[in-house]
Amino acid sequence: MNIFQTQMDLSNEVKQLSPVKLPRYDVEGEKIHICKIFDFESMIDDYMVELEIRNYSQNTIKTYHSILQNFHEYLKGEEKLFTERQFLATFRKFIQTLKQEKHVTQNYIYLNTVVCKKFLDFHDIHFLEEIKNPKRTKSLPKSLNEKEVQDLINAVDWEAEETPNKKRSKIRDKVILALLYSTGLRISELTGLISRDIDFDERTIRVRGKGEKDRIVLFDEKTKDLLMEYLDLRDSDSEYLFTNRQDNKLSSRYVQIMIKKYADKAGIRKKVTPHILRHSFATHLLKNGVDIRVIQQLLGHSSLATTQIYTSVDMDTIKTLYDHAKE
Repeated sequence: MNIFQTQMDLSNEVKQLSPVKLPRYDVEGEKIHICKIFDFESMIDDYMVELEIRNYSQNTIKTYHSILQNFHEYLKGEEKLFTERQFLATFRKFIQTLKQEKHVTQNYIYLNTVVCKKFLDFHDIHFLEEIKNPKRTKSLPKSLNEKEVQDLINAVDWEAEETPNKKRSKIRDKVILALLYSTGLRISELTGLISRDIDFDERTIRVRGKGEKDRIVLFDEKTKDLLMEYLDLRDSDSEYLFTNRQDNKLSSRYVQIMIKKYADKAGIRKKVTPHILRHSFATHLLKNGVDIRVIQQLLGHSSLATTQIYTSVDMDTIKTLYDHAKE
């Protein structure tokens, strides 16, 4: 249904679907640009507030805001934008520009389409109603094997004569790598960890995940020893477990760069990111016989379907079973 047209209902009465009729004209009879009819900046701000109320994560809100701002800038650059059909054509050109000039992934095209449609629908503007969501690419998550994970963690070492600050930083980095692998935390969850939420007796951490949902994750004995050593050396009044030299919460960017540095040092040629360590955590649990519903709970997935992708990952196990069957 198009709100900028009229349509006959079953009683044959004309129903006006929008208070705004396009195109609109100024006092001189000139067509008014859509960006002057709709205050998109304020509308974006209102939508961000709505996402906050719905408990969307800060990373998601930041991504949505960036997408909508980019689209708004593109709209402002279009000279002839007076009607719904022109808006629709402009959106198609915007997506084409992302693909051909920005070389973004198919999944990012999907995200832009979904976000823009949700935003407009929230404001009862249905310009993009006939746009179908593009297909997403479905690739298996990459992971490290057990040896590569250990090589990565062991790449963080220090000398006895190093300064206390240097040693403390390196122990912190090693704890981060060990925690990401032993808990399966998202990077935003890791940087948001609060020291008081750690239970050393039970080897658990209370984590605030997506949608402001709490869950409990586990860590192993080696990680426990590292954590205790780190906290003994830590000199900070911050509630956050991981801080920088200014005693501020550690940034996700730092963690990403740090992981790449130690992956290079360990001689790992694969791309290594916090999310790949999360994939590795789930893959190795599955390989060692842990029930997929337990993995779902540890990862904080709301849907089992999201977790089930890991059943397609462990090719080494599949090969072993295949070879055994052929003996």
